[in-house]
Amino acid sequence: MSLAMRKSPIEYFNAARWIIRRDCRYLSNLPEVAETTEVVENKLPKGRKPRFLNPTLQYRHVYPEFLPDPNPKFRNSLREKLERADMLKRRSQVDIPEFYVGTILAVTISDPHAQGKTNKFVGICIERKGCGLRAEFTLRNVIDHQGIEVRYDLYDPTIQNIQVLRLEKRLDDKLLYLRDALPEYCTFPIDMDPEILPEGSPVPVNTVQVKLKPRPWLERWERQELKGVSNIEEHLKEKDRVRRELRKTPWEKFDLMKDYRKTIPIEDQAEIWGEVYNQLQQMRVSRKKMSKQRTFTAPKTQLG
Repeated sequence: MSLAMRKSPIEYFNAARWIIRRDCRYLSNLPEVAETTEVVENKLPKGRKPRFLNPTLQYRHVYPEFLPDPNPKFRNSLREKLERADMLKRRSQVDIPEFYVGTILAVTISDPHAQGKTNKFVGICIERKGCGLRAEFTLRNVIDHQGIEVRYDLYDPTIQNIQVLRLEKRLDDKLLYLRDALPEYCTFPIDMDPEILPEGSPVPVNTVQVKLKPRPWLERWERQELKGVSNIEEHLKEKDRVRRELRKTPWEKFDLMKDYRKTIPIEDQAEIWGEVYNQLQQMRVSRKKMSKQRTFTAPKTQLG
């Protein structure tokens, strides 16, 4: 039995060599395997940008009406899918270009009271809201010293043409304060020529700050954080400033749940854009081919 349990001298020699190799590893200057991997990873080029996981998510700025209402009370997956199909069919018939709040548009619609007649209205987009087939936008213009606003349903079948005359953004998400501003900030000629930007250029941001007329105003603009108004403080009294300070809610910018309730999760957005990506991309390519046939017109100077 003792002879069976006895090991040969070669096995003792191999065990001793393994122990010496393990103990001498800590005295060596050679890096470990894990450290070698880390060094290789650190040698990657520093200027490389991380790849965007889903490039279709950028469509949420160009086509915001494709995203459903974030309120769960108004969500219905079947209705939303049918609406997206109808919206794509409508876009295949009428070219609905890219525009934002602050863009100057010319909309041509068929007159429901006169067969074969059309009406054209030119104005600045002061509001864009709604989702799905209920998406709408509002144009404003001053004609003969009278402010006129027209609200259009984006997918209204009576719309025949939507033309972008000046593509730009403003500092605020809504321009409803133009109702109380001087008329010169929202006066545009009916025969205004379109200003075509070169392909691939970013959307310009108009940083003009309008001047409001004396009070009374339609809303309490002093209680809203507006970046596009310059003379609000001139028309305020001391009691108005005190009331504004009392009604401030600076803690809302830290409310993560409020932002979550106002947006659609990224997973839902990826599913929606994956459904309509191919057709929207084909429409954009065909629109680019048509835009190459038009001449470039430099934008005019903005109001200061």
